[in-house]
Amino acid sequence: MPNRPNLLFLMPDQLRPDFLSCYGADFVETPHIDSLAARGIRFEKACSTHPICVPARASLLTGLNAIRTGVTDNGQWLRPDLAACGIHTWPDLLNAQGYYTAAIGKMHFYPWDIVHGFQYRVACEDKRWIRVRDDYQEFLHRRGLRKLHGNEHPGYHEGKGATINPIPWDASWDYFVGSEAVRFIDEYANEGPFAAMVCFPGPHCPYDPNQEYLDKVDTAAIPEAIPATHTPPKLIAGNVQGNLGDWNGVDYSEFDDEHKHKIRTHYAALIKQIDDEVGDILAALERSGQLENTVIIFASDHGDYMGDHGLIGKSTFYEGSCHVPLILCGPGMSGPAVNDEIVALLDVTASLLHAGGAELPGYMDSRPLPGLGAERKPHDYLYGTTSSGWMIYDGRWKLCKYATGDILFFDLLSDPTEEQNLAGDRAYLSRYLRMDAALTQEMMRSITAANSDRRVYTGNSMWNDDDFGKRGWQRRYPQPIEA
Repeated sequence: MPNRPNLLFLMPDQLRPDFLSCYGADFVETPHIDSLAARGIRFEKACSTHPICVPARASLLTGLNAIRTGVTDNGQWLRPDLAACGIHTWPDLLNAQGYYTAAIGKMHFYPWDIVHGFQYRVACEDKRWIRVRDDYQEFLHRRGLRKLHGNEHPGYHEGKGATINPIPWDASWDYFVGSEAVRFIDEYANEGPFAAMVCFPGPHCPYDPNQEYLDKVDTAAIPEAIPATHTPPKLIAGNVQGNLGDWNGVDYSEFDDEHKHKIRTHYAALIKQIDDEVGDILAALERSGQLENTVIIFASDHGDYMGDHGLIGKSTFYEGSCHVPLILCGPGMSGPAVNDEIVALLDVTASLLHAGGAELPGYMDSRPLPGLGAERKPHDYLYGTTSSGWMIYDGRWKLCKYATGDILFFDLLSDPTEEQNLAGDRAYLSRYLRMDAALTQEMMRSITAANSDRRVYTGNSMWNDDDFGKRGWQRRYPQPIEA
């Protein structure tokens, strides 16, 4: 396959779209990310259906939804015998197509240094994992520095996690990831087609930009957070409790407008930092002559409430948590174009495989994105799953069910801030029941598929199988997944 495109997947951690200028932000400029949208397709209704760091990444690796991977929160990971189950990661599948696959930055795998098919690996793990002895730790050590917990930053608790990074910018997490991506391109871009996943640890908390970037944010223009007036109390209580853990240690039981404004300002500055690194990566591609021959996908694993609904971080299906930026550009595409179809972050997997000429496994839940010329079926609904909730979304209507017992049903057309819960409103009962039935069907399908490794037979039973009838017969385990 001559002239195969390079594949570059850029993924910041916890970045919501309305803090990018190409998605309408007027308080911070993100010209380099905007340039991707100017050359290709910007998806308006992209959703992380598993809006937590690890579940999102497990699904991206495999093309399977979170119920089927078994990874629905940050304390779980993929089984180690995936290949025996007939499941192959997207780098494995692209390796077979002759691609040189690379993972640079935060992957959030367990163990952190496992490669999952990637042939080249530079690790800069989660900003909260200060004990991980990754490549970034070694880089800091050579500079006479070390990783710092957020609570070692000045004013950390008073700012509710918003602070200034005491480590200089040219030794910070996202600078390291960007510079390592540039080094990879400079050294390998002309040796053959590559498929690289570059994951920035920011703008995940702590919200710790360097001062020179904080100075570039228009503080007065930062939009206010959506009030917590209608947020279920159990969701707020769970959010407060979760952030009290040692990993964070910030008490959000008191969370006023001033706190939220400061966090939002610092978050915007972190995004500005990442935008500059994206600019350096694009410059390296252009310098190598590979920019026009590279399919680039920019997305995030999930968003951040940023104080919306009185919450911080992610994990529910409020827009601040699950609505993500998704931009696609590359050879044969022209822009700027805007697509209003519902698409899932999970669709990145099938898109990389299709763009790289790999056959899509029939077992995958992932579908190629529009714009790649692939034969595809649009989503009627997107289905979300975490250990604490389920969601169904059709681009306008969103139904969410939580382990707290809370049920939320929103019409995003008339209520884009998700403050009017229509669950229980008889005027919307027929639509509610229709979506609830579709959600139930999908959960049943996924749960059954998730147990395919324990299947003893498919199709007809073994009533007439002589081998099964003999003593000592052993079933195959794990049973390979069905296409």
